[in-house]
Amino acid sequence: MMAWFRLPEVTIDLMARRTAENDCFYRGVVDEFYRDATRPHPKLRVVGALERGVALCPLPATHMAYLAGLEPAGRRNVNKAQRLGYRFEPIDYNRYVDDIAAIRRSTEVRQGRMPESYLKGPVEPCRNPPSKTTVHDYPYFGVLKEGRLVAYAGVLVAGELGMIEHILGHAEHQADGVVPLLVSGMAGVLVGGYPSVRYYGYGTWFGAGTTLRRFKRKFGFRPYRVRWVLG
Repeated sequence: MMAWFRLPEVTIDLMARRTAENDCFYRGVVDEFYRDATRPHPKLRVVGALERGVALCPLPATHMAYLAGLEPAGRRNVNKAQRLGYRFEPIDYNRYVDDIAAIRRSTEVRQGRMPESYLKGPVEPCRNPPSKTTVHDYPYFGVLKEGRLVAYAGVLVAGELGMIEHILGHAEHQADGVVPLLVSGMAGVLVGGYPSVRYYGYGTWFGAGTTLRRFKRKFGFRPYRVRWVLG
């Protein structure tokens, strides 16, 4: 329990003021994230819901430096996927809705039972407007093999934050390292394409199970206390 109170602290500016340069959609996304992050925690009412135990990786200046900082097991996972012919790239979400449906339905249980809407419902198309700046965005990324999408994720870019909002891999390809390749590849895009981003986020730390927490650690994420600035 003491670890909860002895976390390193960072301040993250979401730079909401800069959404004036972009489609109004992005102001709404940033405001919603800020409200969710700072609303009272369901159990500890004196702190924000996403204040203590945020899983963050401070990003270095280059992707090579990020890779060098991974645990050896993490680098082996990435290398395995590449060796087996998988490739990472930004994706057009709507082009892969059938593959996304197959990924969602590939297993009923991940860190818990998947929602019925994921297992049986249709994949709704993405209607997010394209971003006009690198300060705010909501890009999607994927891992493909022979033209088929086998893992995908969406990332909220908001000022100094690049937060993984949604990430899934096809159950039949998990052992090949497709999700590690995805996590590593997205770090490279954030470092090279979004200069305002200082922190790579992956949900919460203490809310994750032992296996997921171990996975996050391999890829550079640690628990932090965050002071959120709407900006």
